[in-house]
Amino acid sequence: MMFMDYERLHDYLCCKPEAVVDFPFDPVTLVLKVGGKMFALVILEEQPLRMNLKCDPVKAQALRDCFDAILPGYHMNKRHWITLVLDGSIPEDLVFSLIDDSYELVVKGLTKAGREKLASKITQRSLQKI
Repeated sequence: MMFMDYERLHDYLCCKPEAVVDFPFDPVTLVLKVGGKMFALVILEEQPLRMNLKCDPVKAQALRDCFDAILPGYHMNKRHWITLVLDGSIPEDLVFSLIDDSYELVVKGLTKAGREKLASKITQRSLQKI
């Protein structure tokens, strides 16, 4: 089994629009936020890496039923968060899809003003690239 490469994971997390990296708890718990809300948490001192993601409760249960390496969210609301043990047993495309889902759930949960501010920032950055 191949462990997920941290650099690849970090790059993917950071490429989400307006993603902000933070270490609010300690120097080994990487938190990624959008609109001030957490969408991913990576425990850097764990080997293999462990990552918490927000997840639809029905999907979360189905994933836990299918993968031993997907657990209820560690130190999180167990209904809405999952912990992925990145030991290589979860297909990489599924890991990235779950990151996308978590990001989208958090964005969807922002206030209307928060979503509009995020959309405005994304548009401004897109226009700057032109």
